[in-house]
Amino acid sequence: MRYLEQLPRFAFFTGKGGVGKTSLACATALRLADAGLRVLLVSTDPASNVGQVFDLQIGNQITPVPQVPGLWALEIDPQAAAQAYRDRIAGPVRGVLPSEVVKSIEEQLSGACTTEIAAFDEFTGLLTDAALEQRFDHVLFDTAPTGHTIRLLQLPGAWDSFLEAGKGDASCLGPLAGLEKQRSQYKAAVQALADPARSRLILVARAQASSQREVARTHDELVHVGLSRQHLVINGLMPASEAPLDALAAAVLRREQAALAAMPAVLRELPRDEIALMPFDLVGLAALRQLLDAGDAGASSTSPPPLPDAAPALAGEAAPSLAQLVDGLAAPGHGLIMVMGKGGVGKTSLAAALALELARRGLPVHLSTSDPAAHLSDTLAGELGVDPGLFSVSRIDPQRETQRYREQVLATKGKGLDAQGRAMLEEDLRSPCTEEIAVFQAFSRIIREAGRKFVVMDTAPTGHTLLLLDATGAYHREIARQMEGTGLHYTTPMMQLQDSSRTKVLIVTLAENTPVQEAAGLQQDLRRAGIEPWAWIINNSVAATGARSALLRARAAKEQPFIEAVARQHAVRYALVPLLAEEPVGADKLQALLGRRPD
Repeated sequence: MRYLEQLPRFAFFTGKGGVGKTSLACATALRLADAGLRVLLVSTDPASNVGQVFDLQIGNQITPVPQVPGLWALEIDPQAAAQAYRDRIAGPVRGVLPSEVVKSIEEQLSGACTTEIAAFDEFTGLLTDAALEQRFDHVLFDTAPTGHTIRLLQLPGAWDSFLEAGKGDASCLGPLAGLEKQRSQYKAAVQALADPARSRLILVARAQASSQREVARTHDELVHVGLSRQHLVINGLMPASEAPLDALAAAVLRREQAALAAMPAVLRELPRDEIALMPFDLVGLAALRQLLDAGDAGASSTSPPPLPDAAPALAGEAAPSLAQLVDGLAAPGHGLIMVMGKGGVGKTSLAAALALELARRGLPVHLSTSDPAAHLSDTLAGELGVDPGLFSVSRIDPQRETQRYREQVLATKGKGLDAQGRAMLEEDLRSPCTEEIAVFQAFSRIIREAGRKFVVMDTAPTGHTLLLLDATGAYHREIARQMEGTGLHYTTPMMQLQDSSRTKVLIVTLAENTPVQEAAGLQQDLRRAGIEPWAWIINNSVAATGARSALLRARAAKEQPFIEAVARQHAVRYALVPLLAEEPVGADKLQALLGRRPD
């Protein structure tokens, strides 16, 4: 594997959700530890599943992996980090300052901004901790899906610049109180990220046009941050040996080869490794070791490892289709539909397919996304075949929304200020915390439209979405506190999400162990927030295709217990969507996701 050659101390695995970052990071950590090196594997994903891969409870502390001498793991838990951060800032002033002041500080520390700062604080600490440098030869970062990772890797510079010029009473004064004390740590983190002798970025992608476009964008954005030493890994390639055995395998192989041939030029210039699609879940030490063995042999020149015995694939015709779910969704004539789940499960394609089908039925639809890395325009390529007056598309762009919010505040709160006061307000609005407020306001503005039309929201991967819901809950609590005792009627975005007659949440998963476990965890989080999911969608199911290739049959057999778990344990209603021979891009191919043939 070329990316392992002269591997620096820090390595970051990043890419679009679902491309195999966690599996590759875990397999790399295992290989380095097997070679006698001392390795720390860190997950910065708010929805980490490193523990599931090793069948080990890890959490927010450095934990040895018992079966692998020389390997330790850490999952940065944003909520635990935020609580520790709050205690560190607010704890010393309790009983010292007046209770109103302490309460004000605690309120400032209650939002998602504090969660982001606390996770960032731990991340930069790992890059600069001299004791860890003595203890470990390598620190590997299994990062969150692309948009969240870009944000994380940009933060050291963003916060350092803000603190360098910072003055004025920031809206997130409480969180910033702790940051000011660690400016030197952030400068050191920036230097570590920018040094190719110390840091390497491993871009993980699939042989898909959308995955490669996103990786190319990631490459450009992170070069500006200073991570210039980059390698590319194309994961999950269909072995050529499967193509003569099955029409679906042959179609997938053709699709992948075409995508590789059309790879963006900036990626073709990078050192590249290719890894074959495995017939089994990448959970457990034996499976992880086989992953890199296949990569060493070369994905295009080798057959996959020996297949396990495969039971007959589940008959896809017996499971509900996505079209059947649309019948229930369309009945009220309007409402909010939120499509949620782990990165890489196909939320964007499914949200687009649902929105187009509703518009084809003559219903007004606004399709939007809150995913920083989503690109609906790529999915909706070509002629859509719906009335343009019924169908609109938008994206919550954090940078644009932040700029809009700054201009709004300056035009209102800054209107009567003198030059010094306005300068202080502008400085306050340069805080990265401002983005949290701006994105929440955009989200609230869009979902209000659901009273007169359908709003289909393609959400960010699970962890990022939960942070947005955390901001929604914090806003609800503040409004409820202000309105208490007034007798006035009010409705907050959280109240809209909790109202099942107005909001339907669809949880998307794959028929695999980790995505189903994470989807079940998301459902529990939603229920704790008073939000009851309406349905589950199992996407990209091989079991629903009737494939005959030995590799695909093996994968279909592995899917069956997870399909049954969704149908019998987790979901009130569900739909099974087959793996398509062609990538679902454009109106006709999106319509194929519904379980109907295009007209």
